[in-house]
Amino acid sequence: MDNEVLKAIRERRSIRRYMPQQIKDDELRTILEAGTWAPTGHGTQDPIIIAVQDPEICAILRRLNAEALGNANVDPYYGAPTIILVFSKAENPNCVKDGSLVISNIMLAAHSIGLGSCWINRCKEMFATAEGRTMALRLGISEGYEGVGCVSVGYIAHAAPAPVPRKSDYYKII
Repeated sequence: MDNEVLKAIRERRSIRRYMPQQIKDDELRTILEAGTWAPTGHGTQDPIIIAVQDPEICAILRRLNAEALGNANVDPYYGAPTIILVFSKAENPNCVKDGSLVISNIMLAAHSIGLGSCWINRCKEMFATAEGRTMALRLGISEGYEGVGCVSVGYIAHAAPAPVPRKSDYYKII
């Protein structure tokens, strides 16, 4: 069985090198809207999606993430011109699950329209710092939300990596 969704799932890869030009507004809106269609526990729609394209704010996010990584000499977002942040209500027991589904939808949608993306870790750690909390408030994220994950997005600057074969015992039918 095959269709466009299954094909996108099989073909999407994490991209770690981007062209410097910014993605188009309609491309950004398309992938952000895809994120809003992710399922959430009990239909709460708790996650908040913040797309950052401002170079000054992107530079601060790059530094905060590199500090959380413990290596100030790297760009954790691989030069992507767009950084997407996903937050969810910390008190929600589905916080991480709901935010993760949003990120998955965003990455699949990006791939489906020819953009590259990569899940970037350390969002929770970035915004748990005093400077990160100040940045979250600047971005309009109120208290009670925690960072679930980040996504680098942009035009692909190199060929996507080849898929790794799936392990033979990945699933079982009983």
